[in-house]
Amino acid sequence: MSDALAWDAGHSIGRDRTRTVFGQTMGLVAATAGLFALGAYVGRDSSYRLGFVWFIAAFACLLLLRVAARRSEVAAIALLFGFGILMGLGVAPVTAYYASTNPQALWQAGGATALFIAGFGAAGYTTRRDLSTLGRISFGALLALIVFGIVMIFVRIPGGHLLYAILGLVVFAGLVLFDFQRLRRSQSLASAPTLAASIFLDVLNVFLFFLQIFGGNN
Repeated sequence: MSDALAWDAGHSIGRDRTRTVFGQTMGLVAATAGLFALGAYVGRDSSYRLGFVWFIAAFACLLLLRVAARRSEVAAIALLFGFGILMGLGVAPVTAYYASTNPQALWQAGGATALFIAGFGAAGYTTRRDLSTLGRISFGALLALIVFGIVMIFVRIPGGHLLYAILGLVVFAGLVLFDFQRLRRSQSLASAPTLAASIFLDVLNVFLFFLQIFGGNN
């Protein structure tokens, strides 16, 4: 009887920790998205060349975040927020272009992204099946997709941009499933900043792929 009570107490504590990590992680994702939007607004008049510089700075923050997460949660959160605003500045020329030429595409991409993340996120969070293999396959497919994107810079492929966006959505469907299962299994608050960075990147890439589709592949 006492063993059963101990198991129930331990299980309850585990669920409470999981909920706490979920709440903190998604709160960080929301805050990072807000800073991304702020960066996109502030940098709306910047050039594509400057946007590329902001991209480099953003990924430097991302690399430092993974190191800082092992030592200081405060530093990791600061780097996460810096990553969000720098990514907003980097994407600003793209969003500004669509806002002036095809604003409907922004709303459509935003709505489709919300449904995509909600659907695949819920599936990944609730499934009992181990998605570790799917995560590895999706990451490998992401690397292949990056190579395909580089090839398209030098080789014109009919319908290549649409194909690239569709393949990107397939790849990130797998990554969203995997990342949300990681979120459910984590019970350490120290992992919240890195999990938030991964989920934010999922959301951002899905949004950009949908923007490419709804915006006519421009």
